[in-house]
Amino acid sequence: MGWVMMSERELNRIEVLAQIDDVRLTVENGANMLGLTRRQVFRLLKRYRSDGAAAIRHKARGKPPNNCIHKAKRAYALTLIKENYADFGPTLAAEMLAEQHGFKVSRETVRKWMVEDGLWLSRKQRRTFHQPRLRRECFGELIQIDGSEHRWFEDRGDPCTLLVFIDDATSTLMELRFVPSESTFSYFDALESYLRNHGRPVAFYSDKHTVFRVPKPSQHMTGMTQFGRALAELNIEILCANSSQAKGRVERANRTLQDRLVKELRLADISDMVAGNAFLPRFMERYNAKFAKAPARPDNLHRALNIEPDRLAEVFCLRDKRNVTKDLTLKYDSKRIRLEVNDLTRGLVGKYVDTYEYADGRIQVRVKGVALPHTVFDPHQQRVTHAAITENKRLSAVLAHIKQEQETTPPKPKVKPESARNGYKKTGRKSPGRPSKLDAYYARKRAEREARTASQGCDI
Repeated sequence: MGWVMMSERELNRIEVLAQIDDVRLTVENGANMLGLTRRQVFRLLKRYRSDGAAAIRHKARGKPPNNCIHKAKRAYALTLIKENYADFGPTLAAEMLAEQHGFKVSRETVRKWMVEDGLWLSRKQRRTFHQPRLRRECFGELIQIDGSEHRWFEDRGDPCTLLVFIDDATSTLMELRFVPSESTFSYFDALESYLRNHGRPVAFYSDKHTVFRVPKPSQHMTGMTQFGRALAELNIEILCANSSQAKGRVERANRTLQDRLVKELRLADISDMVAGNAFLPRFMERYNAKFAKAPARPDNLHRALNIEPDRLAEVFCLRDKRNVTKDLTLKYDSKRIRLEVNDLTRGLVGKYVDTYEYADGRIQVRVKGVALPHTVFDPHQQRVTHAAITENKRLSAVLAHIKQEQETTPPKPKVKPESARNGYKKTGRKSPGRPSKLDAYYARKRAEREARTASQGCDI
């Protein structure tokens, strides 16, 4: 005889029945222990004495249940799911089977069938894991950069963004700077300070912000942002992470800074970005002394600048090309730029020139490195374009700029109508309009009636 599968309850019954059969336990006490009646205990005892302990096992064990769905129905349902609902979940697939095919079956049954047939994975099986990435070996090999928008000054000041540069090999804070929002010029200022203090790293590691990456490049575009163009001139690589977990070093640093830095700014009673930027170097020294790690290799991969520091302003600007029209004008950022007429500009009609926009708002027009004299039409009347597309990370700065423009814009002059220019003044009374012939007739009748009434009164 082979192995006989039994449950714990059945094994307990066999033990009690064996004690009753050996007259070590009474039927009354055995029934109380098993929670059965005396008659049921006698039935089990009879079966135990005739067929042995294996007879106590449940008779339905190993047999198909009475409510079992036929294999043909299961195969039919799975065929429908494979052909029509291959990417559906069990709940939606069960609803479609009932609505579209009249095949009613519970969603848990459909789930079990789909799991057994490999059409569905459980939540545990679908779970993905982000394996930790080892640090880079050398200092200056990879610098993670990110911007963290937060109420850094709590209720004492407006929310702003903190630009964070952190070394991947050592977790050293390389550069911190408070800025209104993440923009190209904000990163240019932080990058210029980083290069002057540390030199050129091998690569920067960032997210997919439009400062670093063109989201949908076309065949007419270079696919490189202004920040990427500046790094290419400095021979620095820029890499974009595919997820937040990939650049977890700077993300975890942001979380720590949102706790420690906020409280230290509160203790120092700092409530604006200027004072905050002056406070950051001392904070970085204390932070790095506590949290910085030793690199795996002692090499420092920072390099000296490949251009003169005075020429960094020409690198950290917005460059573009514009076509010169027949009247020696060109359009740039909703502005119209007119070139002065001279021997050099006369031959530029129909050709492209280079435009340089600096952080202070200055615009230069160059051709072959030579700056061209020009004038800008109405430079002070520029405003945020109506219904302009604004990124979420720049929304706070754009709203602050709009609010400032609305407060400084003078009220529009009141336009008077033509009648007011001719001396007309409103009296508040309605004009009687053109006199009618019937008005004279009714007035005459009214006078005759009053005269007749007066004469009758005199006769009395």
